[in-house]
Amino acid sequence: MSTDAQRHAQRNRNTIFVEDGEILSRTEFPGEQYVMRIRAAKCAAAAKAGSFVHLSCDASLPMRRPMSIMRVGDDWFEILFKIVGQGLKLLAQKAPGDRLSVLGPIGKPFTLDPERPRALLIGGGVGIPPMVFLADVLRRDAQFEAAAILGSEIPFPFDLASSSLPFAGAPANIDRSMPLLESWGVPARLTSRQGFPGCYDGFVTDLARRWLDAAGPGSPGQTMIYACGPTPMLKAVAALAADYGVRAEVSLEEYMACAVGGCAGCAVRVKLPDGPAMQRVCVDGPVFDAGIVDWDAHP
Repeated sequence: MSTDAQRHAQRNRNTIFVEDGEILSRTEFPGEQYVMRIRAAKCAAAAKAGSFVHLSCDASLPMRRPMSIMRVGDDWFEILFKIVGQGLKLLAQKAPGDRLSVLGPIGKPFTLDPERPRALLIGGGVGIPPMVFLADVLRRDAQFEAAAILGSEIPFPFDLASSSLPFAGAPANIDRSMPLLESWGVPARLTSRQGFPGCYDGFVTDLARRWLDAAGPGSPGQTMIYACGPTPMLKAVAALAADYGVRAEVSLEEYMACAVGGCAGCAVRVKLPDGPAMQRVCVDGPVFDAGIVDWDAHP
């Protein structure tokens, strides 16, 4: 094994756990979306914003499924998922009291930069969970000021709240937010092209551009963008950040087999100072600097 490979292996040693998780709650939302709370104390204690878990959805399926962590408590974590394929269909049928194998937490988390205290969080669809986790972290640190933009082209997996918190750049009639973020005091607005009342009619990057414009010319050096969602959305976020000279981190979504770096099936092309390279989304990510991802090579 090469020195670099040994270093990467040691980095993840004693940080990923296998636990017998217990489902504590399961809430269904329109669009075959589910929020599930799972008790797994070691995983919850070690999780960081951007971490994910690899779950056994059912005893009949040998392959696990990667799931972003949305919230953590003393001994539990929550996930949000939409039924896509047989595995998640079986997971959605589980009920409180059922048990499943949990492997996690896995992955490189988001980084917080005190020199960039203004944070814009952008989540699209099932990319919303890491943004919720990150918002929870940022709201507890007085040196950071966070705002969030969440987008969906199907009904949102939560009841919509009318926000009393101002959001820079948003028209006055755009006032819908996620109740949890509203209760945390994190300004947030929702976007969709489906005509949902109170939501911005457009892409998340359209509203993000308005937010950045409202911040003023001296703001880019103090701003950090964090994003998770479909690849086309992340590519647009990377382009937006480059246009404004803002640093951005993105959490990539990718199919995974082992999720611990062994199979390299989730590798993506990146641009490093010494040339192009392939890095694994599971352990080298899932969080990457948006500026190093080779978006032309990323499907």
